[in-house]
Amino acid sequence: MRDGLVRLWDGLADEHRALATQVMRYGVAGVGVTLFQIGIYNLGLGAGHMAPLIANTVATAAAMLVGYMIHSRFTFEGHGSGAGAARTGSRFFVANMIGFAVNSLWVWLFSAVLHWSPHLASLPVLFVTPALLFWLNRKWVFD
Repeated sequence: MRDGLVRLWDGLADEHRALATQVMRYGVAGVGVTLFQIGIYNLGLGAGHMAPLIANTVATAAAMLVGYMIHSRFTFEGHGSGAGAARTGSRFFVANMIGFAVNSLWVWLFSAVLHWSPHLASLPVLFVTPALLFWLNRKWVFD
């Protein structure tokens, strides 16, 4: 099996190999950052007694700080033009505000519209929003 994977890897074009590497790195780093965010969100709901959208705001702010450091230095290292930190940082902020809006939609939908536990919003936050953010980060932020 290992030989087959090596042949498959060696057969990939350079741009596909770079994409596969970033997906694997994002799978580790992005999931870690997302779990960190979900942990803060759920802690805010429980021990912090925060309203769901407030907990989401606090969790997003914390995850954004950690996420920029990890994604700029690990996930997308060497990708793109190497644009300055100001441009990359501002684009990362905009992309994460889009992610924040999407996550706020999940929180609002689960807690206010469906009247389900706001903790359940963690599911689409973990499985849907990261795919959108990977695409934004790869195509626009760290281009």
